[in-house]
Amino acid sequence: MHIFHCTNERPATHKRGSCVAKGSKELCDYMCRRSMALGLKRIRVNHAGCLNRCELGPTMVIYPEGVWYTYTCEADIDEILKIHVMRGKRVERLLLKPDQGPRH
Repeated sequence: MHIFHCTNERPATHKRGSCVAKGSKELCDYMCRRSMALGLKRIRVNHAGCLNRCELGPTMVIYPEGVWYTYTCEADIDEILKIHVMRGKRVERLLLKPDQGPRH
């Protein structure tokens, strides 16, 4: 499993905002630490460039499923790790739908 967190940074005045300004870098680092603390072996958590959904961010995408999430705090990260990564279920309340926001 590979998890990419948008850590794109735009100027504070940009109309779309940026995931970094919403805490994505720190929360990505937290997810790395938590996944190691939980002993999760087959997972890679990485910073990524723009995932083109910053106005909905912070955002992440989990592969190979291609599931998109938005999140705002460590509790959201913990929920994604416990429900999606460990149990294979989607966290419905944090899901980004395909028609939400711009995409490549």
